[in-house]
Amino acid sequence: MSSVAIIGAGPSGLAVLRAFEAARETGEDVPDLVCFEKQSDWGGQWNFTWRTGLDEYGEPVHSSMYRNLWSNGPKEGLEFADYSFDEHFGRPISSYPPRPVLWDYIAGRVARSEVRQYIRFETAVRWVSYDENTEKFTVTSAHLPTGKDSSQEFDYVIVASGHFSFPNFPSFPGIETFGGPVMHAHDFRGAEGLRDKHLLVIGSSYSAEDIGSQAYKMGAASVTASYRTSPMGYDWPDRFEERPSVVRFENETAHFADGTSKEVDAVIFCTGYLHKYPFLPEELSLDSPNNVYPEGLYKGVVWDANPKLFYVGAQDQWFTFNMFDAQAWYVRDMILGRIPMPDPAERAESMARWKARFEAIADYDDEIRFQGDYVQDLIDRTDYPSFDVDGVVEIFLAWMRDKAADIMNYRDYTYTSVMTGTQSIPHHTPWMKELDDSLERYLS
Repeated sequence: MSSVAIIGAGPSGLAVLRAFEAARETGEDVPDLVCFEKQSDWGGQWNFTWRTGLDEYGEPVHSSMYRNLWSNGPKEGLEFADYSFDEHFGRPISSYPPRPVLWDYIAGRVARSEVRQYIRFETAVRWVSYDENTEKFTVTSAHLPTGKDSSQEFDYVIVASGHFSFPNFPSFPGIETFGGPVMHAHDFRGAEGLRDKHLLVIGSSYSAEDIGSQAYKMGAASVTASYRTSPMGYDWPDRFEERPSVVRFENETAHFADGTSKEVDAVIFCTGYLHKYPFLPEELSLDSPNNVYPEGLYKGVVWDANPKLFYVGAQDQWFTFNMFDAQAWYVRDMILGRIPMPDPAERAESMARWKARFEAIADYDDEIRFQGDYVQDLIDRTDYPSFDVDGVVEIFLAWMRDKAADIMNYRDYTYTSVMTGTQSIPHHTPWMKELDDSLERYLS
């Protein structure tokens, strides 16, 4: 019997555990599984913590989740093919649930199973090494409550630790003179304290858009989003504006590349994250910009330089939970021998074809279709329940149009599930007026 180490019990790691469980349910012999999870519960990013910086054990805090986050994409785009929202909640819900609702859905699928027994909670992976003679990995980990270290050999390693935990945190001249709070989005936990404050968010992607909108919703006096390359370009309401890149700070005054300036009370860097795997040696570690086709991964999951190492969830993401499933089922079948591992030449040819397509992407619409085709390619090769991937692509395209038309209210729009045909219902309170993000309030 072979053995598999899974690093992380967030949505990607749980997808791997669910994939092996699905094989076991059909009578398949599956490997010995050990899943290492640094936090005390499963859910990864969706496992909210009030802590920032270091946790109670002095470990870097993994989650970048904030208290009053709502999904910024329709749930119909991320729905599991083997566990629908209808099945979990027993009735239609809105298309943009808050954080606790999505965590409940993620946890609900695996809570029905026995996969929790394979997870070593509060256990941080310190190092992974590979012995070419034995063709085995050694995973060294630490049980955080006791401080006890241990090492164990595995035939395969699956990295499912995510890539939104190590912030890309640039600097600007004079930032040290700024007297207000300065943080990265990774450490943002709520916008309530920004009421009546003038906020500067640095960045022009999803974090800037979402944190800026959240601060506006919670009563910020103004929100200024600073872009480096191009503005987000939405029809922002009064008191929400975009300006080109910050060039320097002088105390509480931010100076911008167009010669304008503004006094602000708080600065949040929404400047993205780094692929960083401190537990992996260089020869095993993915090093890539955050994009939909990281180099070095055959089928987006197999580490080409050592095809006994896999990554799940390493891409930039339009598809999320169901893409992690598609990847997990594919990785599982390679480990089980259902899908043969191609030789290096075949892998290189496949990667070259996908890379050429990736480099030809012209816009976000192309990128969504690219990722849809990628997901379909994986599903076609496994027994993961088939679903209308093209239909999900159309939902994402509609979502992009709805955001462009109504950036502050798009979360009130509804979509139809390709899994069940269920039309979502509007939330009982418009998002801009809903200040209670709890599961109980949402389902009331």
